[in-house]
Amino acid sequence: MGARDKADPATTRHSVLTIADWLRDETSPAPDRDALATAVRLTARTLAALAPGASVEVRIPPFVAVQCVSGPRHTRGTPPNVVETDPRTWLLLATGLLRLAEATQTGALTLSGSRAGEIQHWLPLVDLT
Repeated sequence: MGARDKADPATTRHSVLTIADWLRDETSPAPDRDALATAVRLTARTLAALAPGASVEVRIPPFVAVQCVSGPRHTRGTPPNVVETDPRTWLLLATGLLRLAEATQTGALTLSGSRAGEIQHWLPLVDLT
């Protein structure tokens, strides 16, 4: 998968379903790194496609960062609106198995800037609930 590949809805759903057991039950065997990376990248790119813009940067290290949400564009330095989380938390959010407020309260996700929380309008991306 190239760095700028678009996320096809069927491919994105398939990549998430491949690791769904692990998302629903953390004691299930963890997916391999490639499967995890693919699911993270495709769901993040889906968010960027559904909420085009550059006002919010969503970071899911070590796999991807995307800009999304229309509004003022950021071009240099640290963006004013940032969402950052780990791959599993991101996928729980992307599938509706975790809410943004819960992830923020537990410290699994950080939001900075007044617009970072706007991504919740597009979640879940692939509903597993």
